[in-house]
Amino acid sequence: MDNHTSDNTARRYTAHVSILGTTQIHLRNPYIIAWWSAAFPGFGHLLLSKYLRGFVLFIWEVIVNLQANVNLAMIYSFQGEIEMAKEILDTRWLLIYIPVYIFGIWDSYRTTVDMNKVYILADREAHPFNSFSIGALEINYLDKRNPVMSVLWSLFIPGLGQLYVHRIVTAFFVIIWIVVFFYYSHGLEAISLLFLGEIKEATSVINPEWLLFFPSLYGFSIFDSYMNTVENNKLFEKEQRAFLKKNYQSPTFQPMKSKKSEVIIE
Repeated sequence: MDNHTSDNTARRYTAHVSILGTTQIHLRNPYIIAWWSAAFPGFGHLLLSKYLRGFVLFIWEVIVNLQANVNLAMIYSFQGEIEMAKEILDTRWLLIYIPVYIFGIWDSYRTTVDMNKVYILADREAHPFNSFSIGALEINYLDKRNPVMSVLWSLFIPGLGQLYVHRIVTAFFVIIWIVVFFYYSHGLEAISLLFLGEIKEATSVINPEWLLFFPSLYGFSIFDSYMNTVENNKLFEKEQRAFLKKNYQSPTFQPMKSKKSEVIIE
């Protein structure tokens, strides 16, 4: 149940609140979105709430990256072993990896530019939307949350920051993949060995090919949760302002125009 049922009279909407999360359109920097797509295909689209496209590109990146040995080649490159990096790259997979990688960057940039234009038109239309949704499994509503808390929870485990701001779809996806990355990289096993002071064993047990997925996933989770917390707070204030203006402000109210003070110089 929603506290506002759309009659589909608006041409564009700025936000949608459901039990699965709050989806909204707001101004974004297309270069930042494109950068996240370059860091990991799919992340730019997930930031835009383009979930289906983001999920496809993310899964594509993981599968084809491992098959083409891209992460291993990066590791050898970091160590200065360029010839070894060239040798292990599987060109059969690499040649289909590159076009999709470039497409993800281009498409996220193009989509961001288009959605910024849509937001400007939707914001001027200012059509109301529901701010409270309750169902058998979940409750979601607009309110203000602390962006710092989103960052802190994301630092503990990626996905918890998204749960804090009720981005259920993104949180579910990120948590599943962080478990997969931890399992195949033996990250937690290596951390346990480090606490025991067994440095060599921790180094030998780690799988660097899977470990390289962590920086991008952690960075995305922190940035996404922080950005959406800030934007949700803005959306809450905007919706609250519109509600108070409609229901409590007198129709005869006229805002006072400020008068510039005159300075008399003798």
